[in-house]
Amino acid sequence: MGSMDDDERKPAQKQRSRAQTLIKLTLLIIATNLLTIFFISPTIKWTDYAPKLPFWDAETLIRELNELKSHLQTPPKLNDWPTDLSGELKLVVEAQKLPLGQNPNIGAAELYPVLGAACKRHQSDLEQYMSYEIGGTCPSDEVFAQRLMLRGCEPLPRRRCRPATPANYVEPRPAPAALWSVPPDQTVVWDAYSCKSYGCLVRRGKTKGTYDCKDCFDLEGREKRRWTFDDGKLDFGIDQVLGMKPEGTVRIGLDLGGGSGTFAARMKERGVTIVTTSMNFDGPFNSFIASRGLISMHLSVAHRLPFFENTLDIVHSMHVLSSWIPEVVLEFAVFDIYRVLRPGGFFWLDHFFCEGSRLNSTYVPMFDRVGFEKVRWSIGRKLDRGAHLNEWYLSAILEKPMS
Repeated sequence: MGSMDDDERKPAQKQRSRAQTLIKLTLLIIATNLLTIFFISPTIKWTDYAPKLPFWDAETLIRELNELKSHLQTPPKLNDWPTDLSGELKLVVEAQKLPLGQNPNIGAAELYPVLGAACKRHQSDLEQYMSYEIGGTCPSDEVFAQRLMLRGCEPLPRRRCRPATPANYVEPRPAPAALWSVPPDQTVVWDAYSCKSYGCLVRRGKTKGTYDCKDCFDLEGREKRRWTFDDGKLDFGIDQVLGMKPEGTVRIGLDLGGGSGTFAARMKERGVTIVTTSMNFDGPFNSFIASRGLISMHLSVAHRLPFFENTLDIVHSMHVLSSWIPEVVLEFAVFDIYRVLRPGGFFWLDHFFCEGSRLNSTYVPMFDRVGFEKVRWSIGRKLDRGAHLNEWYLSAILEKPMS
């Protein structure tokens, strides 16, 4: 038999039990409502609210909910733009119906435009870029267009206008003389640049001021000597690098941020075809490269490389891929280089620079994570801005494994 104390405790225990049940039901209703809002509202960022959630393990719950949401949400449509678009911009952002209907290769009855997703963030600029006379001469907006590219609006949409033709255009110099000749001024429209002639660009290398690839247009200066010798340290010679592979097996490749194309010129002399990417930072770099009889490609360092996987024998980058690039963006770029290189292909990392404290803590582990094997590896001090900055160079030949 229970005591009188037991009888007195029973009502209190029942009251507490009912209160606990009520609390659990209330929490269940709140959680259900939160889940409902989560799934119907794609704009909610749960990281903004995570600390306020009354769950015992909010971080795990949020991660699982986000994973589930990514599977259940409908992918955004490429043509999901505001309805008030008009003119050329409306035409280039909307999907266009295929005249013959469903295409099995595309898997759709519409053709979607090639347009950088970030263009949507810069609609007013894009509308300005797409304002022109159809069939007429395109506006002189090279700097404006390139700025859009560097802000992530890449690729830009096509336009139905013709770029201005250089005044009194002359034929390029014949090969092989063109390889080491400064092109005629009449091969360039100079509107976008502070210099209005190649002579000005050549002299700029000897003047004060900071410019991108300042002395690249002076083919009789330092450009004439690049990659022609190997000092056994940071400066690798092309012949020494090519000698690491069986003769004739390095045939095609890419030079990222290749300035005026001298690396490609040196490789062409050795029977290797190199595509050079370059931006036009106050100079007609792409026009200059093409006038030398080389292949230029107007791409930023953030652009996915327009090559299929396992196709290139060599990828080279001097200075451009370095610590000035955000770490995550750089790692994406290095993985993309790995993607396009064939097994056994070389990634020639030429004078990569960074702070000494980050070389072993950040960048060496990054290259290891990507999966390259070290074939040649040299480090040395970068002293042009002063020893107190503790900056270092890394030059390396990294190989994609054969399997």
